[in-house]
Amino acid sequence: MYQTLEIERAGKVATIWMNRPAVFNAFDEQLIAELAAACKELDADDSVRIVILGGRGKHFSAGADLNWMKRASQFTHEQNVEDARKFAGMLRTLAEMGKPTIARVQGAALGGGTGLTAACDMAVASDDAAFSTSEVKFGIIPSAISPYVLRAIGPRHALRYFQSAERISAQRALAIGLVGEVVSRDELDSCIAGIVDALLAGGPQAQKAAKDLIAAVHGQPIDEIISEETAQRIARQRATDEAKDGIAAFLDKRPPAWL
Repeated sequence: MYQTLEIERAGKVATIWMNRPAVFNAFDEQLIAELAAACKELDADDSVRIVILGGRGKHFSAGADLNWMKRASQFTHEQNVEDARKFAGMLRTLAEMGKPTIARVQGAALGGGTGLTAACDMAVASDDAAFSTSEVKFGIIPSAISPYVLRAIGPRHALRYFQSAERISAQRALAIGLVGEVVSRDELDSCIAGIVDALLAGGPQAQKAAKDLIAAVHGQPIDEIISEETAQRIARQRATDEAKDGIAAFLDKRPPAWL
């Protein structure tokens, strides 16, 4: 079904592998379209609880395929906008998946590769990983990825790296919040497996509701409106069958139904 991706399933976990190792998983129109389609497919699949995004070969993703960018530079304004909308739409589809997403990052994660890392809920990087919002080096800006990178690192760090295009080491990425864990390449999968185990213990509906909660609350003033919003959300969640079973399971000392 996919030409630039592989989807690997293991129980309740699905891994989307970007599979263009010869070009360091740089993305073009086809990879963008297929990533969006794969995210929609897995989001709609109730047998999948967790989605991991990885890249085959030595590198996670070197960002935009320069041949694609060269073609885009020759587009009309209308064509350019439509092409950019597809990239922005893919990132939003990934970021708004209703289940936990984990970026598995090794080697280069440059430009859009940094954006993919930030668009996932969490990220684990190898200690040789390198990131960069490198767009200004090509006379462009990291526009489509900016909401997700800003969410991860904040405006102060973004002011530096969006303008300097400096390489960001794995340890620096950890310090500024772009990734949550840094391990050796050999430990990448075991580290992710530990996170997966923790995620599988939670209720899937509750996890989706938690993601929605963060989107609703972040950046809002703490006032009567937000207090009422949070009260309404927990009241709705407590009334779900999943919550009733989860609380009963704890009291009965048995596993909840989702396990």
